[in-house]
Amino acid sequence: MLGPADVRRLASELDIRPTKRLGQNFVHDPNTVRRIVSSAGLDPDDVVIEVGPGLGSLTLALLPACATVLAVEIDPVLAARLPRTVADRAPGLADRLRVVEDDAVRVSARRLGAAPDALVANLPYNVSVPVVLHLLEELPSLSRALVMVQAEVADRMAAGPGSRTYGVPSAKIAWYACARRVATVPRAVFWPVPNVDSALVLLTRREPPPGDRRAVFAVVDAAFAQRRKTLRAALAGWAGSAARAGELLEAAGIDPSTRGEQLTVADFARLAAVAG
Repeated sequence: MLGPADVRRLASELDIRPTKRLGQNFVHDPNTVRRIVSSAGLDPDDVVIEVGPGLGSLTLALLPACATVLAVEIDPVLAARLPRTVADRAPGLADRLRVVEDDAVRVSARRLGAAPDALVANLPYNVSVPVVLHLLEELPSLSRALVMVQAEVADRMAAGPGSRTYGVPSAKIAWYACARRVATVPRAVFWPVPNVDSALVLLTRREPPPGDRRAVFAVVDAAFAQRRKTLRAALAGWAGSAARAGELLEAAGIDPSTRGEQLTVADFARLAAVAG
Protein backbone atom coordinates (compact mmCIF):
# COMPACT_ATOMS: atom_id res chain seq x y z
CA MET A 1 0.00 0.00 0.00
CA LEU A 2 1.04 3.60 -0.49
CA GLY A 3 0.79 5.98 2.44
CA PRO A 4 0.96 9.79 2.33
CA ALA A 5 4.76 9.85 2.44
CA ASP A 6 5.01 7.26 -0.35
CA VAL A 7 2.63 9.19 -2.60
CA ARG A 8 4.52 12.46 -2.14
CA ARG A 9 7.88 10.77 -2.65
CA LEU A 10 6.77 9.13 -5.89
CA ALA A 11 5.24 12.36 -7.14
CA SER A 12 8.44 14.22 -6.36
CA GLU A 13 10.55 11.55 -8.06
CA LEU A 14 8.43 11.83 -11.21
CA ASP A 15 8.10 15.61 -10.96
CA ILE A 16 4.33 15.13 -10.96
CA ARG A 17 2.12 18.07 -10.10
CA PRO A 18 -1.50 16.90 -10.02
CA THR A 19 -3.58 18.80 -12.56
CA LYS A 20 -7.25 19.77 -12.59
CA ARG A 21 -7.25 19.18 -16.36
CA LEU A 22 -6.75 15.46 -15.81
CA GLY A 23 -8.79 15.43 -12.61
CA GLN A 24 -5.85 14.07 -10.61
CA ASN A 25 -6.39 13.56 -6.89
CA PHE A 26 -4.31 10.67 -5.56
CA VAL A 27 -5.63 8.46 -2.73
CA HIS A 28 -3.03 8.06 0.01
CA ASP A 29 -5.03 6.25 2.70
CA PRO A 30 -4.55 2.43 2.79
CA ASN A 31 -7.82 1.90 4.68
CA THR A 32 -9.76 3.67 1.94
CA VAL A 33 -8.38 1.52 -0.87
CA ARG A 34 -9.00 -1.64 1.18
CA ARG A 35 -12.57 -0.49 1.67
CA ILE A 36 -13.00 0.07 -2.06
CA VAL A 37 -11.72 -3.39 -2.91
CA SER A 38 -13.83 -5.13 -0.27
CA SER A 39 -16.95 -3.24 -1.41
CA ALA A 40 -16.38 -4.30 -5.04
CA GLY A 41 -17.13 -7.95 -4.25
CA LEU A 42 -14.47 -9.32 -6.57
CA ASP A 43 -13.89 -12.99 -7.37
CA PRO A 44 -10.34 -14.37 -7.56
CA ASP A 45 -10.67 -15.07 -11.31
CA ASP A 46 -12.03 -11.62 -12.22
CA VAL A 47 -10.43 -9.37 -14.81
CA VAL A 48 -10.72 -5.83 -13.45
CA ILE A 49 -10.37 -2.58 -15.35
CA GLU A 50 -9.04 0.31 -13.31
CA VAL A 51 -9.25 3.81 -14.78
CA GLY A 52 -6.70 6.41 -13.73
CA PRO A 53 -4.45 4.28 -11.49
CA GLY A 54 -2.19 7.27 -10.91
CA LEU A 55 0.65 6.37 -8.57
CA GLY A 56 -0.78 2.91 -7.83
CA SER A 57 -2.50 3.06 -4.44
CA LEU A 58 -5.67 1.28 -5.53
CA THR A 59 -3.81 -0.92 -8.01
CA LEU A 60 -1.74 -2.47 -5.23
CA ALA A 61 -4.90 -3.25 -3.28
CA LEU A 62 -6.67 -4.75 -6.30
CA LEU A 63 -3.94 -7.13 -7.44
CA PRO A 64 -4.31 -9.69 -4.60
CA ALA A 65 -8.09 -9.76 -5.04
CA CYS A 66 -8.39 -10.67 -8.74
CA ALA A 67 -6.69 -12.44 -11.63
CA THR A 68 -5.78 -9.40 -13.76
CA VAL A 69 -5.85 -5.63 -13.48
CA LEU A 70 -6.09 -3.67 -16.73
CA ALA A 71 -4.92 -0.21 -15.68
CA VAL A 72 -5.95 2.49 -18.17
CA GLU A 73 -3.79 5.58 -17.67
CA ILE A 74 -3.75 8.66 -19.91
CA ASP A 75 -0.61 10.20 -18.37
CA PRO A 76 2.46 8.64 -20.07
CA VAL A 77 4.74 9.31 -17.09
CA LEU A 78 2.40 7.57 -14.66
CA ALA A 79 1.71 4.74 -17.10
CA ALA A 80 5.44 4.06 -17.47
CA ARG A 81 6.10 4.13 -13.71
CA LEU A 82 3.23 1.91 -12.50
CA PRO A 83 4.74 -1.49 -13.45
CA ARG A 84 7.92 -0.65 -11.56
CA THR A 85 5.97 0.43 -8.48
CA VAL A 86 4.11 -2.88 -8.50
CA ALA A 87 7.31 -4.85 -9.10
CA ASP A 88 8.95 -3.09 -6.15
CA ARG A 89 6.06 -3.45 -3.70
CA ALA A 90 4.28 -6.63 -4.83
CA PRO A 91 6.76 -8.61 -6.94
CA GLY A 92 4.73 -11.80 -6.66
CA LEU A 93 1.74 -10.10 -8.25
CA ALA A 94 3.45 -8.10 -10.99
CA ASP A 95 2.36 -10.53 -13.70
CA ARG A 96 -1.29 -9.73 -12.95
CA LEU A 97 -0.90 -6.13 -14.10
CA ARG A 98 -1.31 -4.81 -17.63
CA VAL A 99 -1.02 -1.08 -18.23
CA VAL A 100 -2.87 0.46 -21.17
CA GLU A 101 -1.84 4.01 -21.99
CA ASP A 102 -5.03 5.47 -23.35
CA ASP A 103 -7.95 7.81 -22.70
CA ALA A 104 -10.69 5.93 -20.83
CA VAL A 105 -13.39 7.98 -22.56
CA ARG A 106 -12.26 6.53 -25.89
CA VAL A 107 -10.50 3.25 -25.11
CA SER A 108 -11.83 0.29 -27.11
CA ALA A 109 -12.39 -3.33 -26.19
CA ARG A 110 -9.88 -4.25 -28.86
CA ARG A 111 -7.24 -1.98 -27.31
CA LEU A 112 -7.75 -3.60 -23.92
CA GLY A 113 -7.29 -7.05 -25.39
CA ALA A 114 -9.46 -8.66 -22.72
CA ALA A 115 -13.06 -8.80 -21.52
CA PRO A 116 -13.17 -7.24 -18.05
CA ASP A 117 -15.66 -8.52 -15.50
CA ALA A 118 -15.61 -5.46 -13.27
CA LEU A 119 -14.68 -1.80 -13.21
CA VAL A 120 -13.09 -0.54 -9.98
CA ALA A 121 -11.71 2.97 -10.06
CA ASN A 122 -11.14 6.31 -8.42
CA LEU A 123 -12.45 8.28 -11.38
CA PRO A 124 -11.26 11.74 -12.38
CA TYR A 125 -13.96 14.19 -11.29
CA ASN A 126 -14.18 15.94 -14.63
CA VAL A 127 -15.01 12.89 -16.76
CA SER A 128 -16.54 10.39 -14.35
CA VAL A 129 -19.98 10.01 -15.96
CA PRO A 130 -18.70 9.93 -19.59
CA VAL A 131 -16.15 7.27 -18.60
CA VAL A 132 -18.76 5.07 -16.93
CA LEU A 133 -21.21 5.38 -19.83
CA HIS A 134 -18.52 4.69 -22.43
CA LEU A 135 -17.20 1.60 -20.66
CA LEU A 136 -20.65 0.14 -20.01
CA GLU A 137 -21.43 0.50 -23.72
CA GLU A 138 -18.03 -0.59 -25.04
CA LEU A 139 -17.54 -3.53 -22.65
CA PRO A 140 -20.68 -5.68 -22.42
CA SER A 141 -18.68 -8.15 -20.33
CA LEU A 142 -18.72 -5.69 -17.39
CA SER A 143 -21.21 -7.13 -14.92
CA ARG A 144 -20.54 -4.64 -12.12
CA ALA A 145 -18.63 -1.55 -11.17
CA LEU A 146 -17.57 0.26 -8.04
CA VAL A 147 -16.46 3.80 -8.71
CA MET A 148 -15.37 6.65 -6.49
CA VAL A 149 -16.69 9.97 -7.77
CA GLN A 150 -17.54 13.43 -6.49
CA ALA A 151 -20.35 13.09 -3.93
CA GLU A 152 -22.72 15.30 -5.92
CA VAL A 153 -22.12 13.19 -9.03
CA ALA A 154 -22.73 10.02 -7.02
CA ASP A 155 -26.14 11.35 -6.03
CA ARG A 156 -26.99 12.04 -9.67
CA MET A 157 -25.81 8.64 -10.82
CA ALA A 158 -27.91 6.80 -8.25
CA ALA A 159 -31.01 9.04 -8.28
CA GLY A 160 -34.39 7.63 -9.20
CA PRO A 161 -37.37 9.29 -10.93
CA GLY A 162 -38.98 12.01 -8.84
CA SER A 163 -35.75 12.97 -7.11
CA ARG A 164 -34.48 16.53 -7.50
CA THR A 165 -31.08 15.09 -8.50
CA TYR A 166 -32.54 12.78 -11.15
CA GLY A 167 -31.43 13.83 -14.61
CA VAL A 168 -29.51 12.82 -17.74
CA PRO A 169 -26.75 10.84 -15.93
CA SER A 170 -29.33 9.01 -13.82
CA ALA A 171 -31.49 7.95 -16.77
CA LYS A 172 -28.59 6.97 -19.03
CA ILE A 173 -26.84 4.92 -16.38
CA ALA A 174 -30.17 3.24 -15.57
CA TRP A 175 -30.23 2.01 -19.17
CA TYR A 176 -27.28 -0.23 -18.33
CA ALA A 177 -27.31 -0.82 -14.61
CA CYS A 178 -28.85 -0.41 -11.17
CA ALA A 179 -26.82 2.23 -9.32
CA ARG A 180 -26.57 2.62 -5.56
CA ARG A 181 -24.51 4.99 -3.45
CA VAL A 182 -22.79 2.84 -0.84
CA ALA A 183 -20.41 5.10 1.11
CA THR A 184 -19.07 8.61 1.57
CA VAL A 185 -15.32 9.20 1.32
CA PRO A 186 -13.83 12.21 3.13
CA ARG A 187 -11.67 14.63 1.17
CA ALA A 188 -8.75 14.21 3.59
CA VAL A 189 -7.76 10.84 2.04
CA PHE A 190 -6.63 12.55 -1.17
CA TRP A 191 -3.59 14.50 -2.23
CA PRO A 192 -4.08 17.25 -3.16
CA VAL A 193 -7.14 17.67 -0.94
CA PRO A 194 -10.19 18.44 -3.17
CA ASN A 195 -12.82 21.00 -2.26
CA VAL A 196 -15.57 18.36 -2.06
CA ASP A 197 -16.21 14.96 -0.54
CA SER A 198 -16.37 11.83 -2.67
CA ALA A 199 -18.63 8.80 -2.62
CA LEU A 200 -18.64 5.19 -3.76
CA VAL A 201 -21.28 4.09 -6.26
CA LEU A 202 -22.00 0.43 -6.93
CA LEU A 203 -23.43 -0.45 -10.34
CA THR A 204 -24.90 -3.84 -11.22
CA ARG A 205 -25.48 -4.59 -14.89
CA ARG A 206 -29.02 -5.38 -16.01
CA GLU A 207 -30.77 -5.91 -19.33
CA PRO A 208 -31.74 -2.59 -20.92
CA PRO A 209 -35.33 -1.91 -21.94
CA PRO A 210 -36.27 -2.86 -25.50
CA GLY A 211 -35.31 -0.24 -28.05
CA ASP A 212 -32.49 1.61 -29.72
CA ARG A 213 -30.08 3.19 -27.21
CA ARG A 214 -29.23 6.19 -29.36
CA ALA A 215 -32.88 7.00 -29.94
CA VAL A 216 -33.68 6.65 -26.25
CA PHE A 217 -30.73 8.83 -25.21
CA ALA A 218 -31.84 11.51 -27.69
CA VAL A 219 -35.23 11.66 -25.95
CA VAL A 220 -33.53 11.81 -22.54
CA ASP A 221 -31.31 14.70 -23.66
CA ALA A 222 -34.27 16.61 -25.03
CA ALA A 223 -36.44 16.03 -21.97
CA PHE A 224 -33.85 17.41 -19.56
CA ALA A 225 -32.54 20.25 -21.72
CA GLN A 226 -35.44 22.33 -20.39
CA ARG A 227 -36.31 20.36 -17.29
CA ARG A 228 -38.68 22.96 -15.83
CA LYS A 229 -40.99 22.69 -18.82
CA THR A 230 -43.65 20.06 -19.29
CA LEU A 231 -42.68 17.23 -21.60
CA ARG A 232 -45.06 18.51 -24.26
CA ALA A 233 -43.05 21.75 -24.42
CA ALA A 234 -39.60 20.33 -23.69
CA LEU A 235 -39.88 17.73 -26.47
CA ALA A 236 -41.25 20.11 -29.12
CA GLY A 237 -37.88 20.43 -30.85
CA TRP A 238 -37.26 16.69 -30.73
CA ALA A 239 -40.71 15.81 -32.07
CA GLY A 240 -41.02 18.69 -34.55
CA SER A 241 -43.72 20.58 -32.67
CA ALA A 242 -45.38 20.72 -29.27
CA ALA A 243 -48.56 19.24 -30.78
CA ARG A 244 -46.65 16.30 -32.20
CA ALA A 245 -44.83 15.80 -28.90
CA GLY A 246 -48.19 15.65 -27.14
CA GLU A 247 -49.47 13.05 -29.58
CA LEU A 248 -46.40 10.85 -29.12
CA LEU A 249 -46.55 11.13 -25.35
CA GLU A 250 -50.19 10.14 -25.27
CA ALA A 251 -49.51 7.23 -27.62
CA ALA A 252 -46.81 6.07 -25.20
CA GLY A 253 -49.20 6.33 -22.26
CA ILE A 254 -47.42 9.33 -20.74
CA ASP A 255 -49.20 12.45 -19.51
CA PRO A 256 -47.90 15.37 -21.65
CA SER A 257 -48.12 17.70 -18.63
CA THR A 258 -45.52 15.74 -16.63
CA ARG A 259 -41.81 16.59 -16.61
CA GLY A 260 -38.81 14.51 -17.59
CA GLU A 261 -37.76 13.93 -13.99
CA GLN A 262 -40.89 11.78 -13.50
CA LEU A 263 -40.04 9.22 -16.22
CA THR A 264 -38.16 5.97 -15.83
CA VAL A 265 -35.72 4.85 -18.49
CA ALA A 266 -38.37 2.33 -19.58
CA ASP A 267 -40.77 5.25 -20.13
CA PHE A 268 -38.19 7.03 -22.29
CA ALA A 269 -37.63 3.81 -24.25
CA ARG A 270 -41.36 3.41 -24.87
CA LEU A 271 -41.62 7.00 -26.08
CA ALA A 272 -38.68 6.54 -28.44
CA ALA A 273 -40.26 3.36 -29.82
CA VAL A 274 -43.56 5.14 -30.50
CA ALA A 275 -41.70 7.90 -32.34
CA GLY A 276 -40.09 5.26 -34.54
